[in-house]
Amino acid sequence: MNNNSAQRRWERYREEEMLRAERLVAGIGYSLDERQPHIAGERYLMMQERDVGASGFKLVLLGTRDEDGLRVIVKSSSTAGGKKEIERERSARKTLLHLDFSYRTFLAPKELLHTKMEGCVISITEFIEQEKEFIERPLEEQFALALLALKTQEGVHATTYAQAKTIQKIYGIFGAKEYLAQFHSFREAIQRNLPDESELDELLKQSEARLCGAHMDIEQYGDFLTHADFVPHNLRIKGDDIYLLDYASIHFGNKYENWARFMNFMMLYHPELEKNLVQYIAENRTKEEVRALQCMRLYKLAFLLHFYAGNLAQTSGALKEMTRARITFWKEALRAVLRNERLSPEVISTYTKTRDDLRSEEEKLRQKGLH
Repeated sequence: MNNNSAQRRWERYREEEMLRAERLVAGIGYSLDERQPHIAGERYLMMQERDVGASGFKLVLLGTRDEDGLRVIVKSSSTAGGKKEIERERSARKTLLHLDFSYRTFLAPKELLHTKMEGCVISITEFIEQEKEFIERPLEEQFALALLALKTQEGVHATTYAQAKTIQKIYGIFGAKEYLAQFHSFREAIQRNLPDESELDELLKQSEARLCGAHMDIEQYGDFLTHADFVPHNLRIKGDDIYLLDYASIHFGNKYENWARFMNFMMLYHPELEKNLVQYIAENRTKEEVRALQCMRLYKLAFLLHFYAGNLAQTSGALKEMTRARITFWKEALRAVLRNERLSPEVISTYTKTRDDLRSEEEKLRQKGLH
């Protein structure tokens, strides 16, 4: 499917669903914002990756409660896959708050309404305001908050068969076998989509060998709460409390998968914070944990490369050029993590300039809206 047809399909769904959602929530006392950044820009590419086809489309919308102006998040879908994801996210959120083996856990936005209307599932939760975005805070505060969030995640650990059985049904569990199998599938798919990228394929082969060699380390630190996209825009900080968003991305797996996603993100957005977290792990955790973290970082980088390589054929023009730049950037990030080196500042500045020059105005608004 080419870029235009994939985008058109999403835009048709978005327009129809938006009109339906606006009418339905108006009847129950809510109003939607005029500007909806979460469904604009490159959103259609992420829907393709996560949900594979129109059956999984859903909208994430900003709005207010009419009676008092309370800010809310509205999730709506009329498709089978989208409805299933909204229901799964609700179940994951409610279950996590009541796990009896949770030493500590995150707060969740308050559910205001969950209903089915005219073939749609609609979920409304309170929007969590925060005084300042994570990335705007001083380095010392970012470091302290990052450690608190990551250690909170480590506080949810299934240690018995009964506990594992509980979470398997709701969340799913990834062990070393699953990580290795998925990494291999990522590498094969990247090779198919980028047959001329021999250097990248070699880096991926070396990374896969690194994971295979650390099989026991990956397995040893398993059965922890894991969020597949553990980055600042999926967290909200309100006073001393940390709220976790997007419960559809939760599973149980290696405890360093969260660290890996967060640190890889900071390679681009705040390299000094990434450096401090690397140093913290080196000084405070075992050698086995250091190896597990490196493997998880390689795994999450392979996931990103797989995502962008798969989307290349669905893009054109400036977006295709930017997708190629992203592949180049994350390839260099993979090389750096594999060699235990810091990513070159020149690589970061070259990529960010290219991205900012090529990103559409709609996508810029979407990115701003994520925060």
